[in-house]
Amino acid sequence: MAEWAGPEGFTTRRDSIVAEPVVGGRYESVMVSDTDGIEYRSAGVFREIAEPERLVFTWGDPTGDGAADRESVITVTFADIGDGKTTMTFHLLAPGPLSPEDGAAAGWGQSLDRLPRVL
Repeated sequence: MAEWAGPEGFTTRRDSIVAEPVVGGRYESVMVSDTDGIEYRSAGVFREIAEPERLVFTWGDPTGDGAADRESVITVTFADIGDGKTTMTFHLLAPGPLSPEDGAAAGWGQSLDRLPRVL
């Protein structure tokens, strides 16, 4: 995760990644801006784990209080398309409209663009 998570210009601190990958389990990580060193904490809860087809988790609520106005729900599905290849579908349900200034959509896109390099 440290090799691919986070938008361009950020590094996910390897020592910050904590995860309990069971339904109801929490995860957290810290991204650090490469330009100014500011840290951004993210946390969430695993809502569904259906190996190997589906993963659902909340994202973006570093307080851990589950406030719906701060957390998005991420659903990732995987489908075997043969020849050792898999299609991944990523869906982000935000608590409100995403704007270009928000950076969430661009950040996730940049993270997912880097993922194939580490697989």
